[in-house]
Amino acid sequence: MWYTQTREAVLEEQKVNAATGLSSEEVKARLKRYGPNQLKGKPKPSIWALFFAQLKDMLIYVLLGAVVVTLIVGEYVDAIIILAVVILNAAIGVIQERKAEKAIEALQQMTANKSLVRRDGEVREIDSIDIVPGDIVILDAGRYIPADLRLLESANLQIEESALTGESVPSDKQAEDLYEDPKTPIGDLSNMAFMSTLVTYGRGEGIVVATAMDTEMGKIAKILDEDIQELTPLQKKLEELGKMLGYIAIGICVVIFVIGLLQGRDLFELFLTAISLAVAAIPEGLPAIVAIVLALGVTRMSRINAIVKKLPAVETLGSVNIICSDKTGTLTQNKMTVVKHFTAEPLEDEVPVEMIKAFVLCSDATYENGEGTGDPTEIALVVYGEQHNILKRSLEAEYKRVGEKPFDSDRKLMSTVNQTREGYRVHTKGAIDQLLQISSSAVVNGEVVPLTEELKQRYLQAAEAMSDDALRVLGAAYKDTDRILPPEDMEQDLTVLGFVGMIDPPRIEVKDSIREAKMAGITPIMITGDHRNTAVAIAKELDIAHSLEQSMTGAEIDTLSDKDFAEKIRNIRVFARVSPEHKVKIVKAFKAQGNIVSMTGDGVNDAPSLKNADIGVAMGITGTDVSKGASDMILTDDNFTTIVQAIREGRNIYANIRKTVTFLLACNFGEIVAILASILFFWPLPLLATQILWINLVTDTLPAIALGVDPGEKDVMKRKPRNPKESFFAGGAALQAVLGGLLIGALTLVAFYVGLAEHGYGLRSPNISEEAMTYARTMAFVVLAASQLFYSFSKRSATKSIFAVGLFSNKLLVGAVIAGLVLQYASISIPFLAAAFKVQNLSLPDWGLVFVLALIPLILNEIIKVFVRMRRGASA
Repeated sequence: MWYTQTREAVLEEQKVNAATGLSSEEVKARLKRYGPNQLKGKPKPSIWALFFAQLKDMLIYVLLGAVVVTLIVGEYVDAIIILAVVILNAAIGVIQERKAEKAIEALQQMTANKSLVRRDGEVREIDSIDIVPGDIVILDAGRYIPADLRLLESANLQIEESALTGESVPSDKQAEDLYEDPKTPIGDLSNMAFMSTLVTYGRGEGIVVATAMDTEMGKIAKILDEDIQELTPLQKKLEELGKMLGYIAIGICVVIFVIGLLQGRDLFELFLTAISLAVAAIPEGLPAIVAIVLALGVTRMSRINAIVKKLPAVETLGSVNIICSDKTGTLTQNKMTVVKHFTAEPLEDEVPVEMIKAFVLCSDATYENGEGTGDPTEIALVVYGEQHNILKRSLEAEYKRVGEKPFDSDRKLMSTVNQTREGYRVHTKGAIDQLLQISSSAVVNGEVVPLTEELKQRYLQAAEAMSDDALRVLGAAYKDTDRILPPEDMEQDLTVLGFVGMIDPPRIEVKDSIREAKMAGITPIMITGDHRNTAVAIAKELDIAHSLEQSMTGAEIDTLSDKDFAEKIRNIRVFARVSPEHKVKIVKAFKAQGNIVSMTGDGVNDAPSLKNADIGVAMGITGTDVSKGASDMILTDDNFTTIVQAIREGRNIYANIRKTVTFLLACNFGEIVAILASILFFWPLPLLATQILWINLVTDTLPAIALGVDPGEKDVMKRKPRNPKESFFAGGAALQAVLGGLLIGALTLVAFYVGLAEHGYGLRSPNISEEAMTYARTMAFVVLAASQLFYSFSKRSATKSIFAVGLFSNKLLVGAVIAGLVLQYASISIPFLAAAFKVQNLSLPDWGLVFVLALIPLILNEIIKVFVRMRRGASA
């Protein structure tokens, strides 16, 4: 235990001199021994493992069965086409998973940190990944700790360890402290610094005692490296759909065999028919199309600063009805800002120059080119000075610091001594009540007057008013002297200048996003480690909550049983002073009530709640590697607005997948109707297996993908969140698919009959010539394809007409339909394709006829929509 050993003992054990650090040769040797300083995840699955994982699907099993049957009966072209479909589906899945991995790797590269180390007797900046045990690390404000360190030196050192402990208040560090108890909690180890925590104040040095997975952070990463993956609503539905279609295909094949045997049909013909129906029942392109739609959705979301790690998570976003969001940095700007000031002078508009000077000179923070380093409160004061043209650099050049008394959490004060033209001036900043106790005078109307009891009360009342508004109050005072005072004499007989109120203000754009979320039936919940009053003040401003009664603290959660908490949580909108354990409890309580919960987090200790949420959202800027690893989505801008935009995108994606699935099933049902009717009524088959595969793979797929990237309806965020248990076919979608399928199937048979009739045959005629059969099947082939292509236009909205939606608002769909028609024409007019599909070209009048027949499903569906709108209007 490094924290139980003296600094000298640690240096001796690590075989390093603190003054010179490690030599370059020793660094190479240790890097070889310990490896890079990087948290490791599970080993990536191989390409083949990913490929075979894509094949675990009921639809795929049925298709592979069809391949075996086609090979047995010698239909090799059919077998090759079906196998090509299976391989294409798997390849698309593999490519997409690899793309998601690369996006995460790129993000980790973006957030790679640098560290200052002493090597070969000189200080140099290196990548944190290259740090090894024994390295001497230099610490200053604003730097992340790159590994676990035993501190060697500390000067007013404070480290913010919320990423590890969940405690938002920085911890004071003392290098000389020693701990005998080996079970001392991490949060109490003042002589240690841990990986991924942040130096907020002071300076220090430490020796690296653990890197990578040996760090405290690494130990937690190991625990979290297990998958707790539940299937998303979409995955469950597609799995159920796959099983249902598989059973239907098998059932249909059995029915055909029974009917065919009773009819005395040829066994070989029965095999071919069974394959045709199995192919007709299964939308072969569905897994590939869903993967493509999700992949395109992921690409669109990356443009709005949301990186989705797993494709199905996109769809889950559409069901979210609770967003649990962290306050700092997500809802707020994550930078303290001075918003009010108070002096005992009546002129409110007058800039309190002397007070601002005192704040700026009595600060260790820096702020240049829009970037600040140091304590967030001090950065806010320096920025406040810049806003009034009081620049720290020029001020320090004029008033050189010659002495200081560092901030102390017991005194709640900090003082500096600066040289002036007349002598020296002490500047002190800190808690206003503490300042009033050590002051004897105050500046009123530009003059120094005695600090009376009445004047004290004025200050305290004004400070209390600011505190009630959740502002953090900080006062300033000064004292002129003719010599450099020792620290113990600085904070006596001061003159009060005034005080400021500061807060981490809400992000400007968040209020509109919260309004949009509420309109969409989503409840925003604020979860923070901050104080209740501060949290509620921000929540009120953002319209998340409207009273203190809607808030609860972590301590209050601990007093409630799970049942009582689940009951009370319904009315709570703000959770303050909570630990990571409370976050898990909050997520579970909301989920227990049937909600779909999104949770944001950035620390290691947020990882359990991110994993327990339906959608875990990690912060890309402030988030730790472990929180990113536990999440489903990463926000590269740490912004609440991005979550709402992602939910909008998720809703559109689900709606588009639903359109795609119902469109494909309507088309495939049409094929089943045509084939099954032919068998039941002893008619010849109007379509061959290869013809159905062509239509399913090419003609269906193009409009299906185009529907999958439909711009979506503008009012998608004015509807309530979708019930995740809701079927794909809710709201009359099943009836529409059945009607559409019946029409497409019936019209295909009509075209087949017309083709036979033109050659003098009927549907029950014996010994139909091969020429007549080829021509009739071509008619059926073209009508089936064209009717499905035109029908895709009506699937863009369940209620709005194609003109209300905008015929050309989805140019990709228009292009897909045209491309489908061109491909269909090519398949019957290009000789080698015509021979492969056993079709031929049509006469000009027949082209006209097939187009009229093909338009009927679209026209009738648009007429049905008129009645649907009338019925909805009447019930509204």
